Amino acid sequence: MKLSVALRLGRVSNLPTVTSNVLAAVALSGSDAEWPAIAIVCVAMSLLYIAGMFLNDAFDRDIDARERPDRPIPSGQTSAIEVFAAGFTLLAFGVLTIAGLAVVTDAGWEPVVSVIVLAGLIVLYDMNHKGNRFSPFIMGLCRVGVYTTGALATGASLCPALLLGCGALLAYLIGLTYVARQENLLKLTNVWPLAFLAIPFLLAPPQGHGPFAFAVYILFLGWVLRALKLVITRQIKPAVIGLIAGISLLDALFIVRLDHPVMAAIAVGAFVLTTIFQRKIPGT
Repeated sequence: MKLSVALRLGRVSNLPTVTSNVLAAVALSGSDAEWPAIAIVCVAMSLLYIAGMFLNDAFDRDIDARERPDRPIPSGQTSAIEVFAAGFTLLAFGVLTIAGLAVVTDAGWEPVVSVIVLAGLIVLYDMNHKGNRFSPFIMGLCRVGVYTTGALATGASLCPALLLGCGALLAYLIGLTYVARQENLLKLTNVWPLAFLAIPFLLAPPQGHGPFAFAVYILFLGWVLRALKLVITRQIKPAVIGLIAGISLLDALFIVRLDHPVMAAIAVGAFVLTTIFQRKIPGT
């Protein structure tokens, strides 16, 4: 498999949002982990993300042959067997990386259980997301799994602040995934699921957290409104790509409220990097 094909299959342009997810998990959970441990978790979560994207294309190969024949598998750039093998291998490496970190840091069995559940959710989503009305919820749980695994693998617990962040992230992903499912429809089948995108703003108001928090809040709000405008004008793909990049702004919003300016700045940087990388490698 050519590197260019692998990069496209893995939607690697979106990887900065995985890193910001881990940073948000560390901040929300109050973890005092050192940067090397955080970096290892970021690598593991990135492996699982790429694995999920590989498996998504492998399971969707017949549908893509009809709707998106330019995708790597139906266009003959690689085979389904090769993509399945790479996807499950990357998934295993991601799980083993978290397990190894848990052993070295004596973090216990909780992060291992969390990452195994996350891996299972990824496979479940990839196998049965077309036509499944619960697929937005399952996709949201996959990102929530990054939060819980990130917190537990860095020695923290699932505290109320982290669970609040999980709720906001889940709501955002439900709205995002619903938008993504409209790409091949002539019109929006329902509008009410878009309300899920508003929930993070209600759970994380910027009051009393300084100008940086207010700036992140306004940037995130403007970015989501931009995406909704694209949805209304039936520019679904740009809207989805934008909302994916916006995940890092949601992470930054929670991080900056907890007085972690460096991590918050990195999360905002992850947003910027994602938007830049998406111009070179498609994010969907």
